[in-house]
Amino acid sequence: MTTAEAHGRALAAVRPSERQLSWQAMEFYGFVHFGMNTMTDREWGEGHDDPAAFDPAGLDADQWVTALKSAGTTGVILTCKHHDGFCLWPSDVTTHSVASSPWRGGKGDVVAEVADAARRHGLRFGIYLSPWDRTEASYGSGTAYDDFYVAQLTELLTRYGPVFSVWLDGANGEGPNGKVQVYDWDRYYAVVRELQPDAVISVCGPDVRWCGNEAGDTRPDEWSVVPRALQDAERTADRSQKADDGAFARLVRSDDRDLGSRVALAGHEDDLVWYPAEVNTSIRPGWFHHPAEDAAIRSVDELFTVYLRAVGGNSCFLLNVPPARDGRMRDIDVAVLDRLGRRIEDFRARRIEATATVSSGTPGDIATAWPGRGRTPWRPDDTDPLPAVTLAFAGPRPVEAVVLGEDITQGQRIEHVVVRGRRDGRWTTLAEANAVGYQRILTFPPAEVDTVLAEVTEARDTPVVARVAAIGAAS
Repeated sequence: MTTAEAHGRALAAVRPSERQLSWQAMEFYGFVHFGMNTMTDREWGEGHDDPAAFDPAGLDADQWVTALKSAGTTGVILTCKHHDGFCLWPSDVTTHSVASSPWRGGKGDVVAEVADAARRHGLRFGIYLSPWDRTEASYGSGTAYDDFYVAQLTELLTRYGPVFSVWLDGANGEGPNGKVQVYDWDRYYAVVRELQPDAVISVCGPDVRWCGNEAGDTRPDEWSVVPRALQDAERTADRSQKADDGAFARLVRSDDRDLGSRVALAGHEDDLVWYPAEVNTSIRPGWFHHPAEDAAIRSVDELFTVYLRAVGGNSCFLLNVPPARDGRMRDIDVAVLDRLGRRIEDFRARRIEATATVSSGTPGDIATAWPGRGRTPWRPDDTDPLPAVTLAFAGPRPVEAVVLGEDITQGQRIEHVVVRGRRDGRWTTLAEANAVGYQRILTFPPAEVDTVLAEVTEARDTPVVARVAAIGAAS
């Protein structure tokens, strides 16, 4: 075995956990930013707001969940507490919560209503609990605040059923003269692992990596195997939002574009982790609802493009849709979600029936394993010099995309793939890419072909392919 082969096998040996596998298969889920900021028309509240301001008379969690589900989402994450410190559940460790508000006569619990609605409609439920708290007096005191935060985390993880994600961000605008709280991340993680072992811990956590921006931008190639240093929560916090200036939501950094190629991993071979990416953005300029932004909803075309690049770029897509002050999502947001869902369904429905042949071994069910996941992935012979899958159609068809996926239970192995199409006996290159991972959707100008060929030209180890599908052009 050559040094390069040994290196490749070492990279391919890094594997996801069961919770990461379950999370990756969700593909697309919703974020709901709602709370005191909704009432005060702020993005970052300053804390100490009068709980009397929270009184969303028309709050309808079923409307939120059904709207998100119409877009094709599989789960919903709620901002149970944002940076201002106001809790959407009756916490036992603070009075700064819905229990002190007039909403539902002080007997309400937004977290319970959303968790219950999610279960009713078949979506998984997740929580956001801001580590930064601008109301709690113990913030900045060290262990006393950690005790407070762990108490709130425990309440959320024990009262509302299964949780698929605990979303911890690194935003903090205290500034150089503000309070400094050194979070006990390891303690927080241990609480999640004990109380919700199936939940992924996202962003400032060890399971799911922030893509690095809030604009919905995606890397040309997204790798799940990266240096362990990227799991450092303080590194993530350092790159997170520092000021409530509105610019960060559309900021895209030009660095860190390659996190996991062989070149990027050189020197880190002995300290690698499986740390897949999540792409998060909002349907509006802000994360909370602001009446002034009712005419600034992102278009279906733009959101569908983000969806294709995220879900089709070895990432998951987290889309925020904020309810308004009355407790309902605005009709324009709901309409865009519905149209987005129809667009996604139409794309999936255009999968072309094909006969799959392979360069070696047996094809399994890779040609029919999308949407979803097949039970019999294809593994070519270890000696196959150019592993390839051929999809033959009944006749010429206009094709505009090819979906590829690896069986990531065996790691991320493909390092370069070329997709070609044949018409009248002549082959034309349609698309190519480096990273594939869980799923890669390669789009290109419509081409009429009778056969599609996907060739793995470079790999870290023998590739294990879960799906190959051709998508017909829209009529």
